[in-house]
Amino acid sequence: MKSSGAKLFNNGSHCLVIAEISANHGQNFKQMVALINKAKECGVDAIKFQTYTPDSLTIDVDNKYFRISQSKWKAKTLYELYEKAHTPWRWFKNIKKICADLNIPFFSTAFDKKGVDLLEGLDVPFHKISSFEIVDLPLIEYIAKTKKPLFISTGMASLDEIKTAVKTAKQSGAKEIILLKCVSSYPASPKEMNLITIPHMEKIFRCPVGLSDHTLGVGVAIAAVTLGARVIEKHFTLSRKFKSADSFFSMEPGELKLLVENIRVVEESLGKVKYGVTEGEKESQVYRRSLFFTEDLKKGEMLTEDNTRSIRPAYGLSPKYYKAIIGKKRAKVNIQKGTPLSWKVLL
Repeated sequence: MKSSGAKLFNNGSHCLVIAEISANHGQNFKQMVALINKAKECGVDAIKFQTYTPDSLTIDVDNKYFRISQSKWKAKTLYELYEKAHTPWRWFKNIKKICADLNIPFFSTAFDKKGVDLLEGLDVPFHKISSFEIVDLPLIEYIAKTKKPLFISTGMASLDEIKTAVKTAKQSGAKEIILLKCVSSYPASPKEMNLITIPHMEKIFRCPVGLSDHTLGVGVAIAAVTLGARVIEKHFTLSRKFKSADSFFSMEPGELKLLVENIRVVEESLGKVKYGVTEGEKESQVYRRSLFFTEDLKKGEMLTEDNTRSIRPAYGLSPKYYKAIIGKKRAKVNIQKGTPLSWKVLL
């Protein structure tokens, strides 16, 4: 296997947004091409597929262990589902070329050694382990030996299972691991996302953490970025009216574009720990409060609550001096209403 890899996070706070095509091509090549082009238009950073065959995921047996009970996937058995949903392997060379021409990285989730070998033959820049395969330590070992950045989705996994997977990957040669918080239900409920786990996971594993998000809408993913998510992965379809294994929980183009735009706003707004006046606030400083004479005063007249107030704008003394002057200081000269207070006019 080749050992060359690509460093993912060289540009500071930039969050990597990944469009997961998965089964949304419906095994139609033109649909697949349209998905890639539209995802690029929406502003994503990378395109992801899944590299499997029905035989790399399961066996063709129709008994109680292999039948699908969920009505949302219109297939009788797991084998039938994966047969309808997989990306034809003969497409992958074309997928790489299409993405290269668009100057957008392409990678894929492999589910067995043959899938890894296919992707390595295309020199993908990074690899991914799906949530369901996080317990497949031999597969993790095999992928980690490429020494390329490795995304590991953590849906359903206990903390110990994640630790084991990360340890296995590191011991097998993985130089950069990116964990993805995930809830492996379709669609996932926001109530089950527990996004606060993202900074906790980052603290424990000392690696970048992102979100593989199966919820509907953009809210959860945007919230994740505010909590430090460095990657957002979302399933993408041209339309949920197009029926595929994944379309019912996937984002449409308008939503994906909105997501990317809002993530970029979040990135820009998070900034750094800072107090005090920003560059943009300098013009606004003058409209803070200060002390002004609000009535005409004669020389020697005492300052009172009736003739001296804290108001906008900020040309007078700071309001912090209010108690020190009311009933204690007098006008040094005749004062006209609307004059800002200064020490030079006070006795």
